[in-house]
Amino acid sequence: MTPLAFLHDIQWSDLPDPVKTQTKLCLLDLIGIAAGAHGLPLSQIIRDHAAETFGGPLPMLFDPRHASAAGVALATGMTIDALDGHDGYNPAKGHIGCPLFAGALALAHHPDGTTDPGGAGFLTTIAMGYEFGARAAVAQHETVPDYHTSGSWGAVTVAAAGARLLGLDATATRHALGIAEYHGPRSQMMRCIDHPTMVKDGSGWGAMAGVSASLLAQKGFTGAPAITVEETPDHWQGLGSDWRILAQYFKPYPVCRWAQAPVEAVLHLRRTHGLRAQDVDHIQVHSFHQAIRLATAQPKTTEEAQYSTSFPCAVALVRGDITPRDLHGPALSDPEVLRLSKSLKMQEDAACNAAFPTRRFATVTLHLKDGRHLSSKQMEPRWDHHEPPSATELRAKFHDLADPVLGTDRADQIETALDRLEHTSLAALTDLLFQPVS
Repeated sequence: MTPLAFLHDIQWSDLPDPVKTQTKLCLLDLIGIAAGAHGLPLSQIIRDHAAETFGGPLPMLFDPRHASAAGVALATGMTIDALDGHDGYNPAKGHIGCPLFAGALALAHHPDGTTDPGGAGFLTTIAMGYEFGARAAVAQHETVPDYHTSGSWGAVTVAAAGARLLGLDATATRHALGIAEYHGPRSQMMRCIDHPTMVKDGSGWGAMAGVSASLLAQKGFTGAPAITVEETPDHWQGLGSDWRILAQYFKPYPVCRWAQAPVEAVLHLRRTHGLRAQDVDHIQVHSFHQAIRLATAQPKTTEEAQYSTSFPCAVALVRGDITPRDLHGPALSDPEVLRLSKSLKMQEDAACNAAFPTRRFATVTLHLKDGRHLSSKQMEPRWDHHEPPSATELRAKFHDLADPVLGTDRADQIETALDRLEHTSLAALTDLLFQPVS
């Protein structure tokens, strides 16, 4: 099946039951992350910017104001990115769902859409987008020398969703994909790793570019071809049979995925040996190059805390977990966490480098104050696709994030509406999402 045929022709009834289930769980996870991120400065600033700069009629996620489709997509994508806890795809070294959901949410409510997609139509667009985005990401990574953020190929993914939601014909669809590829943000991921700021993974900018590309193509703007779609046929095999949405990982902690193998190793040693943080003199980590580049030991912002290996490891050792409240505000000044974070020593490991990006490994040695050295086995992040979380675990994560912000009743209603969405209008879910946070 060609990418364009798959994009437009796939229907909810064509999807295997595991794909249907995974689509809903991915959406639930993204919504929970957006709720958890709502109060962070990045989200507040970008939502203000969208309302002030991108005027329009469309409602914004968890906000009383309105913006254009591009503005809604920008604000939603960057809000989710503000709390680095959303799903991802190892071969892409990034996140499909964040820009995809942000763009689709905006375009599903755009007045220029041909029809209301309904709940089933929206779910199908999301499922299609994960398949499209997985292949677009790998095609781009293997055909350009630099490592770009998720927003780069995310823009093409959003344009695919937009072409479907707007009912573009084949010619306009080609142009939408080409415009998005050309104008998508080819932002440098490792620059943000070395210098963590609010630019994050580029997902909101990619969503904005993909939405704009779809609407421009609808008006007759040209931009074909998208080279990563039309000139890399080997990357587009298996559409409709090899379901990449089932290969997504989920995050138990809202920090960069590259730091989560060391975190798991620290937690394993803490549990196994009944350790207290004050027992440990310093931490030593062996991992892959990218994890070692997460080098901020004394973060001043939540972005620096999320893009760090040492700080999350120290939090895990002190508290036995990592939650959003551990990553901003007064928590950044905890003296015991900072002592351990500044003590952590990192070393690049050749075997871990060889396994990346498909596998993310790390080993940790805790050097105790009594002179003992306790070393972990080689660890991986939890909730990878080969050992995924249960639906119960993901639902619990959603409520841990959403309940304090939205209230338990509203979070319950969102969960129920999403469970039944293929049988209802899209408004059954989005009316709940567009209510402001009180």
